[in-house]
Amino acid sequence: MATQVILLERIEKLGAMGDIVNVKPGYARNYLLPQSKALRATKDNIAYFETQKASLEKVNGEKKKVAQDHAKTIDGLKVVMIRQAGETGQMYGSVTARDIADAINEMVTDKIERNMVVLNQNIKTIGLIPVEVALHPEVKVTVTVNVARTEDEAAKQEKTGKAHITQDDFAPQAANDMTDDMKAELMDADALEAEKAATEKAKDKAAAEAAKSEAKSAARAEKKAAAEAEANEGEEAQAVLGSAEEAKA
Repeated sequence: MATQVILLERIEKLGAMGDIVNVKPGYARNYLLPQSKALRATKDNIAYFETQKASLEKVNGEKKKVAQDHAKTIDGLKVVMIRQAGETGQMYGSVTARDIADAINEMVTDKIERNMVVLNQNIKTIGLIPVEVALHPEVKVTVTVNVARTEDEAAKQEKTGKAHITQDDFAPQAANDMTDDMKAELMDADALEAEKAATEKAKDKAAAEAAKSEAKSAARAEKKAAAEAEANEGEEAQAVLGSAEEAKA
């Protein structure tokens, strides 16, 4: 059963401050409530929010201003991560949101939190990967994570803007690596249903193509059998005619 909460700030893909929304119990219990991003939408809490709305909006405005100033030093940063990887570019480990946050914090004065790094799946291949950093619900920047096996390789990737494995190759691999539980945690019900529908559609299409291919194979086999049968009949007819000619002789 969904948990109803009132948002104390804007939450991406969920709503704005003051919106009453339904969320998964775990999302409310483990993130929204302990992070003071929402309150359970009880009658008392809704009334409390109305009395505190002006104050909350003021605080949010101040936080947004700080985030905007912070964004000037982070937006466009190029973060180099040296990792061991095979010839195909697959790393023996991975780069996590915490790794990226730590690397950024070594480059700037104002530190960021790990949960500000928007990374739904750990990076498992070398390459140039754009990563979003949410400094505030309304202030987001992008950094480029340059994952390479050596400093020289990182420099080449930086210079050419290319990698052995690019983000385009990484994204579908990341999606394929996600378990159903991970997807359920990160995606809303509509998105999950859409993905399931797309998967089923792909399966149906594959089955239809397989059936079509099988039908073509069967048709070819039938045609071949008919041709062989016709050839055999011709040979038998010639044999009979030959016997008849011999008898006359």
